[in-house]
Amino acid sequence: MTLALLFPGQGSQAVGMGAALAEAFGSAREVFAEVDQALGQDLSGLMRNGPEDQLTLTENAQPALMAVSLAVIRVLDKEFGVAVDRAGFVAGHSLGEYSALAAVGALSLTDTARLLKLRGQAMQRAVPVGQGAMASLIGPKTDLALAEAAAAAGAEVGVCVVANDNNNGNVVISGEKAAVDRAIEKAKELGARAIPLNVSAPFHCPLMQPAADEMAGALSAATLMAPSVAVVANVTARPERDADTIRRLLVEQVTGRVRWRESMEWMATESGVTRFVEIGSGKVLTGMAKRIAPDAESLALNSPEDIEAFAASLA
Repeated sequence: MTLALLFPGQGSQAVGMGAALAEAFGSAREVFAEVDQALGQDLSGLMRNGPEDQLTLTENAQPALMAVSLAVIRVLDKEFGVAVDRAGFVAGHSLGEYSALAAVGALSLTDTARLLKLRGQAMQRAVPVGQGAMASLIGPKTDLALAEAAAAAGAEVGVCVVANDNNNGNVVISGEKAAVDRAIEKAKELGARAIPLNVSAPFHCPLMQPAADEMAGALSAATLMAPSVAVVANVTARPERDADTIRRLLVEQVTGRVRWRESMEWMATESGVTRFVEIGSGKVLTGMAKRIAPDAESLALNSPEDIEAFAASLA
């Protein structure tokens, strides 16, 4: 059995996230306290109690999701003796790539929290509210080719690209609002359903270049080590171990496509991964894994009971 650990991205946050972990495990409380100290804010209180509109803000959601993921990793290690290097690969969806890198020792917890706070702020600053948009194209006819055709139609009037190739049946486009609106019309003509996303900025498109420039400066100043487990990168959909390459790809990721379907297919078909385990809040990636790699086992570690059962399965 080859194990891959998956780390969720934005949209998986929810008020109450991490509360059961903090109640059950001192090592989880330590992670939340370290993140609070790194950021100089009571992020753990916001995670536990809300309000939801503040937790959903990109600058809060990104470090919060990372904190829950790293709390699960710390609990597995300290409470159950399950080290992250039991995995053959790690991968994270968008901001989840930072969680993955922190989990395998490439970034410190403090640096990761601060980088994600900045990343959220920079992405918000990059495009004035209302000028950008994102939409999810879904349905049995939806695949990358359909999404690219829709995005090409949108690009006739402005910036519009495929942002997230999540799985067949779920591809996200991003860009200027008028262009995304045009792409939605085209997608419907081609047989897809299109759902505008309630997001504050058009992520993973060229409009994010100012944020990429900010992250380039911040990442150049951060200490980034070679990961102990290969990280399957969003930008390349292939495993990466070189610290300098990873640093460059994290900058490219801000404007680049999240090649999640390809990443999962590579792990399942080329590298023999038979078990995908989502680490942290929610079960979004677990659902995607079941659609992309139906022959593999897919599960999410959200609760103390989930973690205990998973650790027992490795004994």
